[in-house]
Amino acid sequence: MALLLTSGFNASLAQTGNPSVAQNAPTVGQGAATVDETARFLAGMPVTGVLEPLTHTPGWQEHAQAMNDAWKKKEQQQIWPIRQWMQANAPQFHRSNDTAFYMFSGPDFLYASIFFPLANNYVLAGLEPIGNVPDLTQTPPEVLSADLISLRMSMNSILRFQYFITKEMRTDLGRGNISGTLPILYVFLARLGYTVIDVAHVSTPAEGVKITFGGGEQQQTLYYFKTDLAGGGNSAFLRWCAARGPGLSLLKAASFLMHGDGFSGVRNFLLQNSRVIIQDDSGIPLRMFPKGWRVNCYGRYVAHHEEFEKYHQPDLAAIYAQNPPPPALGFAFGYHWQKDDGLVMLATREALPTLPAEEQPQKVRVRK
Repeated sequence: MALLLTSGFNASLAQTGNPSVAQNAPTVGQGAATVDETARFLAGMPVTGVLEPLTHTPGWQEHAQAMNDAWKKKEQQQIWPIRQWMQANAPQFHRSNDTAFYMFSGPDFLYASIFFPLANNYVLAGLEPIGNVPDLTQTPPEVLSADLISLRMSMNSILRFQYFITKEMRTDLGRGNISGTLPILYVFLARLGYTVIDVAHVSTPAEGVKITFGGGEQQQTLYYFKTDLAGGGNSAFLRWCAARGPGLSLLKAASFLMHGDGFSGVRNFLLQNSRVIIQDDSGIPLRMFPKGWRVNCYGRYVAHHEEFEKYHQPDLAAIYAQNPPPPALGFAFGYHWQKDDGLVMLATREALPTLPAEEQPQKVRVRK
């Protein structure tokens, strides 16, 4: 049963020094909206309960129509093609229950779910604040209408293309009561057909939010952490992640941060704790994949201009210049929005390092 917003995330925020949230939070006796109802409302989907009357306002109906149109295009251009591609090229990872790591993600749960829909746990990390979703029934209609417009604008780039424009997202979601990554996570969960069961604030290994959701055979968990990934690899966050690996990793529109030494820690973590890394060319440079990794390339390598021009990879360009070239991708991916310019690198490990014999579980040592 979905927890009420009061007993879940808002109560946790109140304990961390955000009294405005606690003051606006409904109580159980008032028949508060569930987190799932709130998520569906923000996603522009039909709801029941105390939020249902709010769906009759012109502001929400405009929001619902815009979200329906955008989502239909997203399904046709990205969601279905990527799922088909994964089933054809990486079915074992598409069906895996391993933890999914998505560094530099911001609130982009959408692509983590498309590539790895069955992961037991999703770990997303970025610099964007967690934010807040207040009691919508206590929000004046004109304010709520403006909040919905800001929410749509903050998601405009990822729904039209396939990545967030961070500055725009922060500006749009910083204007009203609905703020940060939380409402965007709600929208993606609802639109992907999941039921949001519970939401809680976490402080370990970094400030974050833990969302429990269902819709398949078992419950799944989504973590979003606000944390700086710069520096070495001995951070509490990366140690926490390592305890949940080896996992499935996704990198997309990562600003080429791991091409330099400033983010060597997270780069090394991914290489040491991933069974597969699916990325565009802005992730880990091809030259930095060590022996034991196999990198298959798909799509087309198109040179970047302006601020990313300096990250051109001659060794990657040589692969795409071969005759025949790598197979076509069929969908846009990364910083290029045209589907013919999409690029995916599918990196897999030949074998993970084995433990010393004395540390091997007995059932592994026994041969039949």
